[in-house]
Parts: sequence; structure tokens; C-alpha cells
Amino acid sequence: MVPILSLWLPILVAGVLVFVASSLIHMVLGYHNSDFSGVPNEAGLMDALRPFNLSPGEYIFPKCDSMKQMGEPEFVAKMEKGPMAFMTVLPNGTPKMGGQLLQWFVYSLIVGVFAAYIASRAVGPSPEYLDVFRFTGATAFFCYTVAGWQASIWYKRAWSTTLKNTFDGLVYALLTAGVFGWLWPS
Repeated sequence: MVPILSLWLPILVAGVLVFVASSLIHMVLGYHNSDFSGVPNEAGLMDALRPFNLSPGEYIFPKCDSMKQMGEPEFVAKMEKGPMAFMTVLPNGTPKMGGQLLQWFVYSLIVGVFAAYIASRAVGPSPEYLDVFRFTGATAFFCYTVAGWQASIWYKRAWSTTLKNTFDGLVYALLTAGVFGWLWPS
């Protein structure tokens, strides 16, 4: 068993590499540009929503308060008439990405800690490179991707978006695994 504190360097380096790779994926490659669709008459929809002064948060409509209500004719009629939506309202103004980027970096470090923990319990000192790669890579892949699949199952996110995010997660996992295999203490 390898003490997890002895793995601080691969945790940090993997976090930095994942941060850089995700920046390149989103700012240079552009294949996520189609993840969201615009709405027809965007200005009209925004003007219609503005008087409600919605606070930032997540909303669903129509919303029912119980499974019983979901079967009531009035609620069924609302669903049939539509539209139905899950909606995330963000704060007004120019987005400030600093906090989100910091959270993403901390998240990447946390994924590295989980990968380090699993591998440190599964392999001993001076293991084969591929043993470290397998355990850290699988753990990082699960952390970066699998929970996101629920958005396509429950919230109707396009599977194409989920598959692109899964590909991104595979890239992040391979980077994490490579770093841990390379910097694993002997």
C-alpha cells in the first residue's frame, strides 16, 4: 500500500493537465459549440420571461407536487398542451468564469485524489506502469463521465452531447492515468 500523501505530485500534475486539456477542447476544438440550441424568437422569449424576475436556479414546467397530481386530468392537459421544459436560470450580466474555472480545477484535483486512493490500495510500491494506469484511468473515467449520463436519461440532454462529454472524460482519464503511471513513487 502506498501512502496517499506520497502521491501529491501526480495529483497536482494530472489536475493541471486536465485543466489545460479541457481549456483546449472547449476554446480551440469547438466540437461542443452544438451542445445547446437557440430558440426561435429569442428576444420575444426573453421579453416574456423577464417580468417574472426569476432568481438563478433550476426550474421545471409544468411542475407537479406529487405523483398523484401527475395523473390528474388538469395536469395531464398542461403536459399535453406544452411546452414542457427543464430550465436553468443564470445570474444576469456578463458571465464571470473565474469562479467556475477554479471549481473545475479543484474538481480535477479531487478526481486525482480518488484515483490516487483507489490505486494506492490496489497496487503496492514499484508496480508495473500499466497496473497504475488501469486503476487510476478507470477511476478518473468514472469520475469524469458516468454521473453525466444521468442527464440524458432523466433530463433529455441530447445523447450526442453526453457522448462528446464522455469522449472528453476519456481524454482526461488517459492524461490522469499517464501522469500517475509516470510519477508513481518507486
